[in-house]
Amino acid sequence: MKVQCEELSTVMGAVIFSDVHADASAIAALRACIRNPAFTDHFGSIDVVVNLGDILHRGNHPKEALEIILALAQEFRLVSIMGNHDHAFLNGILVSGSDAASTHRHEQVRNSPMISIFSGIPMEWVSNDMLFVHGGPLDLDSSTLHLKCWQRLDHEAGDFFTGYHYTPAMAFSTLRSRGLMHMCCGHQHMPLCCQITSDGIKKTGLAFSTITSGNQELPALRVAQVPLNQPSLMRIGACSGEHPEFAYTDFKTFTFIRFA
Repeated sequence: MKVQCEELSTVMGAVIFSDVHADASAIAALRACIRNPAFTDHFGSIDVVVNLGDILHRGNHPKEALEIILALAQEFRLVSIMGNHDHAFLNGILVSGSDAASTHRHEQVRNSPMISIFSGIPMEWVSNDMLFVHGGPLDLDSSTLHLKCWQRLDHEAGDFFTGYHYTPAMAFSTLRSRGLMHMCCGHQHMPLCCQITSDGIKKTGLAFSTITSGNQELPALRVAQVPLNQPSLMRIGACSGEHPEFAYTDFKTFTFIRFA
């Protein structure tokens, strides 16, 4: 499996999503939103769409979700990264969270040509001094729970049954050793931002507010913006459920986005 894919050309604007978990309605809403000219009028150009992983498991519509991901790949430049649930599905690893209906419908797509979307998928991607990864940035070993797609951000480091837990300080140290400034991850379904300030590593409050889109109406969106003028760690919420979340960045500002 490819571990890293360095981006050589300059990316000016990126849409990022994570943790669809077979929720076709959520990823369909995102697709419709970013195809609307009002989206780029408000946020900026979309030069790449980054899928941080976990397309599969838990939800009941894996086939439809995969179809929409493939449609996005036809409409935009799509970069996909391995998620832990994707990794579990591909390797027959049992994980919690899927009911009998979800398990049955996932088995129906196991031999589908659409699964080729995971062929050669990397554990991370780098662009504009930002590391994109599903779980965490640490280079540990090849055991399942130490892989980057299984790592989890926490206040305490160490081995847990959910995967290796790392701290913000460990993430920033890893970024610094690689000459990178920022990191964007998913995995834990809740948005979070930590930044290095003059007073050390601080959690940055995310104040979501509703946006207006002018003449061309977007769906109701709530956003929280973070300037990328200091080393930053952004964890985006899940693109699933009643209020799917995603993000946009021009690598000067990072915008957390939530369907209201």
